[in-house]
Amino acid sequence: MADRKPIESWLTDMDGVLIHEGIPIPGADAFIKKLRDSGKPFLVLTNNSIYTPRDLHARLNRMGLEVPIENIWTSALATAQFLGDQRPGGSAYVIGEAGLTTALHDIGYILTDHDPDYVVLGETRTYSFEAMTKAVRLINDGARFICTNPDETGPSAEGPLPATGAVAALITKATGKQPYFAGKPNPLMMRTGLNAIGAHSETSAMIGDRMDTDVLAGMEAGMQTFLVLTGLTRPEQVENFPYRPSKVVDSIADLVDRI
Repeated sequence: MADRKPIESWLTDMDGVLIHEGIPIPGADAFIKKLRDSGKPFLVLTNNSIYTPRDLHARLNRMGLEVPIENIWTSALATAQFLGDQRPGGSAYVIGEAGLTTALHDIGYILTDHDPDYVVLGETRTYSFEAMTKAVRLINDGARFICTNPDETGPSAEGPLPATGAVAALITKATGKQPYFAGKPNPLMMRTGLNAIGAHSETSAMIGDRMDTDVLAGMEAGMQTFLVLTGLTRPEQVENFPYRPSKVVDSIADLVDRI
């Protein structure tokens, strides 16, 4: 195997890597500080489309993690960029929160339930039967089905919550139409993120806690991949996958000296 080039830019997942249930993971503050001091391009990524980068900046800041707004990349931003490239100035019926609606507003999209170009499904804590019924009917009438991410569950202090992928499955069952997922593990999210910071995949690394999203997306985008064991994937599960990360480490603290 050919030697990889030195890592000049870093992408890292947020939940399970930097924070866990609203608490910073030991070493996360040192990792972010060293990244900022180094001047190397970096992004903190999340498949969660609920929050805007400004919201996430404020939440991380309260936890002692200083991540500039421009260094936060969400599945909502990746979805909006994809739609803006595909159909500039289009329209969408959106099920989601401010992170998604703001991203679509910012690219000039009209949000409507009258003959939209797309139905866009994102994360929300208030999925309604009425909204899902409207989405089904619009898709049956010809709207294209887009989802911010395929995650079937999301974390909470009380335990797993149904997430976008689970609701997407319901809509698919009712329409027979599969959505296009813009977020991880789609390497589109990685590539648009790399473009946003002017980085190249061959000199970039992706850090994540999930083999099926973070590691897969990073690998398919051509990056080095690091799996941390502070999130969802357990050590014994790594061998269950037909692909491997470049390296498995205990936590983000083990990567501080790699910067």
